[in-house]
Amino acid sequence: MAKKKKFYVVWEGRKKGIFASWDACKKQIDGYTGAKYKSFENEKEAIDAFSKEYSKFIQKGGSKAKKAPNPNAAPPNKQSIVVDAAWNTRTGDMEYQGFDFRNGKLLFKKGPFKDGTNNVGEFLAIVHALALLKKHSIDLPIYSDSRTAMSWVRKKTANSKLEKTENNAELFELMERAEEWLKTNTYKNPILKWDTKNWGENPADFGRK
Repeated sequence: MAKKKKFYVVWEGRKKGIFASWDACKKQIDGYTGAKYKSFENEKEAIDAFSKEYSKFIQKGGSKAKKAPNPNAAPPNKQSIVVDAAWNTRTGDMEYQGFDFRNGKLLFKKGPFKDGTNNVGEFLAIVHALALLKKHSIDLPIYSDSRTAMSWVRKKTANSKLEKTENNAELFELMERAEEWLKTNTYKNPILKWDTKNWGENPADFGRK
């Protein structure tokens, strides 16, 4: 009897989304700190699960149970900028945005871009914020919830495996411009990891999980 096909939801990983094989899922979570994922019996269940919080699908007390927030954790610095990206697993559309955490003002919103990835959006959002703040001589820190994008910014290279298509030429141009900006500019803005476990969702989140 053939083995029944499963679908895998990744809420936190190198790429968030729904994957039709364990191998594809494993590439997103293997070695990724804090990965959140689960298998489902069919695609409909997986799509429904991806639209909801990870904690709703984990048994209480299980080995993958979500840790409770730490009431003694330091709060985020509200004198800051917050950025985030959203990626639609079904269409491949990606968009990103940034907010002034001090007053909730939307500073920029770009996209949707065709055939993108979440990490590319997170990377572009950070660099967009850096360039905007430098233009106005503002040294506020920037919060992102993507360790991958933060690493790319430190290395000044978007180490993406995104393949070029006839639809995403603009994205590749934006990545090249972002890398060039990082290599030719300096900045004082700290780039900080948003602590989702203790603070909840990043204020720049698109609210589509």
